[in-house]
Amino acid sequence: MSFESIILEKKEGIAKITLNRPQALNALNEQIFSEILAALEDIGKDESVGVVVITGAGRAFSAGRDIKALREREVGGGTGTEIHGMAREVIEAIENLPKPVIAMVNGYCLTGALEMFMNCDVIIASENAVFGDTHARWGLRPLWGLSQRLPRAVGVVKAKELAFTADMISAQEAERIGLINKVVPAEKLEEATRELAQKMLSNSRGSIAAYKYLINQATKVDLATGLRIEAEANIVIEDTEERLQSFSKGTRA
Repeated sequence: MSFESIILEKKEGIAKITLNRPQALNALNEQIFSEILAALEDIGKDESVGVVVITGAGRAFSAGRDIKALREREVGGGTGTEIHGMAREVIEAIENLPKPVIAMVNGYCLTGALEMFMNCDVIIASENAVFGDTHARWGLRPLWGLSQRLPRAVGVVKAKELAFTADMISAQEAERIGLINKVVPAEKLEEATRELAQKMLSNSRGSIAAYKYLINQATKVDLATGLRIEAEANIVIEDTEERLQSFSKGTRA
């Protein structure tokens, strides 16, 4: 499969999607979203892949929506109807993929990119990474879910502060407020991400898929409804017997 705006690599059970517009700080446009969707569809069908990593080329994960396109065509706080649909499709594809998706944030992660990466399952960042919601700086508003996901991640008061000030925050601050999982030295980012992915690969894919579905449901419903969904979910995990047999023999599956 050939791409122009991303790179797709697969190795040892890990698929890596690299946003590849470094000259534009991996700014998000229709083409890059279309290619991410195609890559995720391919990954979903590939049984050799158990974990997905998304990152950016150069010094940015992504600077967010392509500002040049905004200047050419957008008014009234919107960012164009076509790209909204594509962005939401990408976010939903990440959520619905029954495989864990790790955001490996290597640099700037701003606005629209923040909206996209927040739907990844685990976020690991370089100490050089910078995060920010700059919608208010440009007279825009979130349309890809940030107004709903950000307060759930960091709390209402902190979400309002980040949104109203449009301030940039460091990776260390992002970890402190619960926006991301972990910060590592820049030179250790690839290694730490690979180790994290390998830990996931060592566990049951069926169990992880079930957990991902159930935890995602928990973010959308009240506790009573979530407990009912968990109890009633018809989920088949194919390797349970094999792993329990391994446990009984005193080995780890």
